[in-house]
Amino acid sequence: MGDSAPGGGVPSEPQIDNAIPQSARIWNYWLGGKDNYPVDQAAGDQFVGVYPQIVDIARHSRAFLSRAVRYMAGEVGIRQFLDIGTGLPTVDNTHEVAQRVAPDARIVYVDNDPLVLAHARALLTSRPEGATSYIDADLRDPGRIIAEAGRTLDLDRPVALMLLNILGHIPDYDTARSIVAQLVGALPPGSHLAVADSTDVFTGDTFHSAIKMWNEASETPYHLRTPELIAGYFEGLEILEPGVVPVSRWRVEPGPFGEPDEVDEFCAVGRKA
Repeated sequence: MGDSAPGGGVPSEPQIDNAIPQSARIWNYWLGGKDNYPVDQAAGDQFVGVYPQIVDIARHSRAFLSRAVRYMAGEVGIRQFLDIGTGLPTVDNTHEVAQRVAPDARIVYVDNDPLVLAHARALLTSRPEGATSYIDADLRDPGRIIAEAGRTLDLDRPVALMLLNILGHIPDYDTARSIVAQLVGALPPGSHLAVADSTDVFTGDTFHSAIKMWNEASETPYHLRTPELIAGYFEGLEILEPGVVPVSRWRVEPGPFGEPDEVDEFCAVGRKA
């Protein structure tokens, strides 16, 4: 196990409610993970029954995370990652991808889901050359996140800020933009921002029906945003090629059967000058 930051501690007995479906556990279920309960499986199956494309979205979203982290750690040379709303550990977590490229990479995970807290020790496994830590905090408290992250990260050096499938949980768009601006504003030039969130470009009515069902059953409602609104998170940043695109199309490696299908989750990576 690598270094762990003070303040990134893990409560010994987090309170897990397995009677109500939780988004992190449902996402884990769709990705083939085992850290979920029957209530999550039932909710996940109900969602898939209305909107079967969600499984492909979940898998393409995870693949985008891997490509974005490899790009930022490899081509850009970033050695610090702040992953907010990390969810449950599955395959190719941020620290695993980053430290395969750069063993000395330092990663801070942020979440406030009790089951994620219970698995934090798994997330904290780091290569000895690098470090990982975990912060129990809410996205709506960016000041605390930055203060705690500074225990592990050198905030005078570039940081890759990861906000994947999390901003849609903020009901008010202007509030979400303000949170992003506060987080990015605390990071130095050369830092990068990666965002991915669901949209309604290709399957609007069907996806809206599924999201409505989700919001009626979940304690963490989700709000679809257009690609134009997602682009708004990058105000003042240079959005890198290929721009705001489906997660399945961001710098994907060419295959023998052409480009993968477009999915209703869009993403982008931007650089702070």
